[in-house]
Amino acid sequence: MTREAISAGAPTRRDRVIVAGLLVLVAALAWAFTIDQARQMDAMDAAMWRDMNMSMNGMEQSWTPVDAVLLFIMWSAMMAAMMVPGAAPMVAAFAAINRRRRERAAPYVPTAIFLSGYVVAWAGFSLIATALQWLLQKTELLTTMMQSASHYFSAALFLAAGLYQFSPLKQRCLNYCRSPDGFILSEWRDGALGAMIMGLRHGLFCMGCCAALMTLLFAVAVMDLRWVAGLTVLVTAEKLLPGAKFWRVAIGVALIVAGAGFALAAIKAT
Repeated sequence: MTREAISAGAPTRRDRVIVAGLLVLVAALAWAFTIDQARQMDAMDAAMWRDMNMSMNGMEQSWTPVDAVLLFIMWSAMMAAMMVPGAAPMVAAFAAINRRRRERAAPYVPTAIFLSGYVVAWAGFSLIATALQWLLQKTELLTTMMQSASHYFSAALFLAAGLYQFSPLKQRCLNYCRSPDGFILSEWRDGALGAMIMGLRHGLFCMGCCAALMTLLFAVAVMDLRWVAGLTVLVTAEKLLPGAKFWRVAIGVALIVAGAGFALAAIKAT
């Protein structure tokens, strides 16, 4: 894929509207599921969770397979709700190029295939997050209600995520997330399988950019909708708003300050 081809396939207003509609639909469905899960959790106390055999107590040796599947679905829906909006520029660029191909009666690929690859990448992260949640609950760093049980643990997560904001890997992945042209030039592949791989690889770059921020869900409460919404705003602003360096540095500094606050709270509590 050449720069000339990319320029010729620049997203039009129509492309942006169509892509925005697709992404809003996907994100809305994911948010609806996430909100429903959060409300169900709010309606339950720890005893009810045990009665429903969720087996989420840190003293348990393992979850049941059903527990693991349900939590994986929860994480997958939450990641789709949080990450799909930030992929809008890349999805719009992919859609525009394939629309131009369709107009010339050339082979083209539906944008949904690319988006599916992106979602699959975050489903992989959700699988890791589910396993990590099991480990954290087993070690009693996370409560049965998916809330952090340790200020020290929360401080470590915030400090690690804050420091990662200044790493070369974070900057490289963020550049790919913010620059559809750069990604297309280096990663373009033809055909349906190629589109799926492109979506998967874009999702992997997105994970390199945002996975550390997603782990902060463990630092407060996994299903706290206020925290989920706040992180969604942060990752979307970092990807879409002007001033990439400003957002990357500002978020990093804020996270480090928050981590220091949790550390001080832990010290005072001892």
